[in-house]
Amino acid sequence: WLWASADTYGYQSRYWMTTRQARELGGEVRRDARPSFSVYASTFRKAGVPSLLGMSADRMIRFLRSYVIYNADEITGLPDYYYPVPVPPTPRLLSDRQDRIDAFFAAVPSKVRNGGDRAFFDPTFDYIQMPRPGSFRSADAYASTLAHESCHWTGHHSRLDRTFGKRFGDKAYGVEELVAELGSAMVCGDLGLATEIHDSHASYLASWLGLLRADKTAIFLAATKAEQAFSYLRAFSTEAIDTAATRLAA
Repeated sequence: WLWASADTYGYQSRYWMTTRQARELGGEVRRDARPSFSVYASTFRKAGVPSLLGMSADRMIRFLRSYVIYNADEITGLPDYYYPVPVPPTPRLLSDRQDRIDAFFAAVPSKVRNGGDRAFFDPTFDYIQMPRPGSFRSADAYASTLAHESCHWTGHHSRLDRTFGKRFGDKAYGVEELVAELGSAMVCGDLGLATEIHDSHASYLASWLGLLRADKTAIFLAATKAEQAFSYLRAFSTEAIDTAATRLAA
């Protein structure tokens, strides 16, 4: 939950605390700060009590306690330790195909938020979260990652309504990742970009291999769904990207 809040609001600090904890450290929560919530779950032992039948047994009592907390970015006056060291943004290396990239993604009506250090699609609130462009080694790398998340975006119930739970059960997540990766490769191919190798690929390989061993037709289904995702995205930008391609060739 706190990770999601940090991604949503672009917090850079990894520290969270209550108003009291902040004041004990010499800080003060800003008046316009956004509160988040932390829940603490634990148990305590309640001793038995004497009765006419003898001493009752001890009981374990469960309890929940919630706290209103704030990210250190919302608090002034804390020791420097609680704030991230600013890192100068990496100059963004523009792509030779920047016009085509911009034309393609500008036409897609998805909500894209930039901030944090993870890329993902949030199906509940229907938005794509991306790290800031300057944190990627090139514009091509940013575009490749955005293509992957955009393919996830197409599967939302209000668009292609892509689900795999009935057929693949707990492997459905891996199938969706395979669809997004194949779809991303199609987008990159259409834009003339090399498909990026992501750190997450290694963790998905075992899942994909297991899936394909269990169902040899899964790759055909994934490829079909990926092509549908690509076509859905491409339809938004057909005119714009063709115009950009003509200008690039001129």
